Amino acid sequence: MSLRVVTAPTPANPASPSFTRMDTSLLGQWWWTVDRVLLGAIALLIGVGMVLIMAAGPPAAARIGAGTFHFVQRQFLFVPVAAALVVGVSILPARQVRRLAVVLFGFFTLLLILTLVLSSDIKGASRWLSLGPFALQPSEFVKPTFAVVTAWMFASARTQEGFPGNAVAILLMAIVGGLLVAQPDFGMTMVVACVWASQFFMAGLSLFWVVSLAAMGVGGAVLAYHMLPHVHDRVNRFLDPQTGDQYQIQKSMEAFTEGGLLGRGPGEGRVKEQLPDAHTDFIFAVAGEEFGLLLCLLIVALFAFIIIRASLRLRRETNLFVLLAASGLVTQIGLQALINMASSLSLIPTKGMTLPFISYGGSSMLSTALCMGMILALTRRRAQGEML
Repeated sequence: MSLRVVTAPTPANPASPSFTRMDTSLLGQWWWTVDRVLLGAIALLIGVGMVLIMAAGPPAAARIGAGTFHFVQRQFLFVPVAAALVVGVSILPARQVRRLAVVLFGFFTLLLILTLVLSSDIKGASRWLSLGPFALQPSEFVKPTFAVVTAWMFASARTQEGFPGNAVAILLMAIVGGLLVAQPDFGMTMVVACVWASQFFMAGLSLFWVVSLAAMGVGGAVLAYHMLPHVHDRVNRFLDPQTGDQYQIQKSMEAFTEGGLLGRGPGEGRVKEQLPDAHTDFIFAVAGEEFGLLLCLLIVALFAFIIIRASLRLRRETNLFVLLAASGLVTQIGLQALINMASSLSLIPTKGMTLPFISYGGSSMLSTALCMGMILALTRRRAQGEML
């Protein structure tokens, strides 16, 4: 007669996340409610940005006499922080996203005011606060938080009788717009105003206000053209290239021409060595020269996918605040990417605006991560009747 020893199965470690649908931990709940496809697209965009910074960073460092990987190392310091910020913010429920945006909006608006007093002038603008070896651009963080705060105001005006949400949103737009113009940063003012106007329209703007805001927008553009010298010069150079220096845009177009369909190869670009802002405003041209039309189309497709995917997640959204906030953030990302790429291709007057997650810049990287994290949080599947 033989004896068999039966061993009991070893229980799973309760401390380790299983990421099954039965997992009730914070990370488990996040994993099954967040849009993982959208999260993957964001990760891919960050990866493309890392590759392009490695291509554009060394020539930019050589121009200022720094080490070969000066800009590469500095940018890579922010990548894990940005990734953690995307995940950390996306875990928050919609109500906490709103509270976080209110606090950060107040904080960075105060810093925006300080830039007018403490900031040093760089290329004719006062936009950065020096923090030792790094420089902080408060307006980059005002942008996404402002979209969430104004969404709250517009939604409250519709859902709470007697609440002056529209008036508060108009006042906030006037304050933020005034601070941005004072730097001056007309391009970012335009982006913020367009996002704000789109939210106002979706909140149920009357036809009178639609016409009025359109007229004010045209009037503001005309006023900026006549009163802000740098706006006047950029528009004139775009309409008539013979009226001013077109060096950067000419080199940018040369980069796309040299790249062709497949590009010259990683590290083989030469135009980037002559393009002063190749690692920031014109990094799309570096993509065109070294990796060709195919990578440029991939970048366009990634931004388009992120915008469409997030918009589709909102198609059944019933909460007005979530709809307005997420739509505003998506509009902001799409508009900023469009302006950067169109400027590089000489389709619009040049504008010093970064390409989200791709251009060099810690403030741009972290503010985009904050924006994407809030988009992921607001588009997560929520339980029916969840309090907002």
